[in-house]
Amino acid sequence: MLARRKMSSGELAEKVGITPANLSILKCGKAKAIRLSTMEAICKALDCQPGDILEYQPEE
Repeated sequence: MLARRKMSSGELAEKVGITPANLSILKCGKAKAIRLSTMEAICKALDCQPGDILEYQPEE
């Protein structure tokens, strides 16, 4: 979605109000949880739905 919106990770982090390091954790799938307010801010900044940026991966 970042590429589609021609937005950098740093720009998204700034718009959402989180650190680039925390955004990186979210992007690489290492986060254990995400606040709904953060998800809402990301979706608003990217003009998308949560399903556009989330993917279910069962634990092995």
